[in-house]
Amino acid sequence: MGGTRLDQALAKLLPDYSRSRLQSWIEEGLVTLNGAPATIKQKLWGGEQIEVRPQTHPSEQVHQAEDIALDIVFEDDDILVINKPVGLVVHPGSGNWEGTLLNALLHHAPQLAEVPRAGIVHRLDKDTSGLMVVAKTLISQTALVRQMQERSVKREYLALAWGEFARGGKVDAPIGRHPTQRVKMAVVPDGKPAVTHYAIEEDFPACTLLRCRLETGRTHQIRVHMAHIGHPLVGDSIYIKGVQKCPPQLRAILHEFPRQALHATRLALDHPTDHVRMEWEVEMPEDMEQLLDAIHEASGDVG
Repeated sequence: MGGTRLDQALAKLLPDYSRSRLQSWIEEGLVTLNGAPATIKQKLWGGEQIEVRPQTHPSEQVHQAEDIALDIVFEDDDILVINKPVGLVVHPGSGNWEGTLLNALLHHAPQLAEVPRAGIVHRLDKDTSGLMVVAKTLISQTALVRQMQERSVKREYLALAWGEFARGGKVDAPIGRHPTQRVKMAVVPDGKPAVTHYAIEEDFPACTLLRCRLETGRTHQIRVHMAHIGHPLVGDSIYIKGVQKCPPQLRAILHEFPRQALHATRLALDHPTDHVRMEWEVEMPEDMEQLLDAIHEASGDVG
């Protein structure tokens, strides 16, 4: 290891942690070499004493634990799988500093205060329901992030989209911040790669229930991709352009649904410590079930 940079040596000595995390610890003064603060590019020649004192960044320690009920689908010492309800914000931010999933996680498992973002490795929009996995240790979090990067975590969603489809397909279009409307995402040439597969689950007049599978996990990915191909999600006030056409019997049912009709229904991943493949599936929430029931009933009159 003689002549090796410190960050490269730590990556070999501590393979459970990402290189970027190790570099941030060095920059924050949490790594010492022979008792003195170290630098990322500092060379090792053998015989040095390295001390690593990892800790959570101060910005991640200000959030308070709150007694908020969680729908727990699975839990062990390493991971927690929850069924997130509609209306629950995942991470505190502007306008939502309390009452979030992160606050609930800190109450349910106080040790998550020692894990960045309380173990959250991916997000769902506030008004999207369904399955999320949370890491309960830093090692598990690193393993799950790597699986996300390697695209071995499988996520399937049920989405009610405007319009009728002849067949399933794939949208392969890069997503980035909208060039003029910063609260929106968009398909842009210099965006990050994004791939969504979709299959027809059920046909209705003027709309289609789709099963969408993500290869990537970009912000608003399904919502952006479906709008990009001319089939925005029912209830999606951000990405729908104008009033969508539908039979009179369905007009009120579809146009008055108050959120994007999107639910994370299936999740599959390799357990971060024993590497066993695991899979979970949850049914749609009550509001989407009621929406589909109403469409079924009204469609009988459409013919």
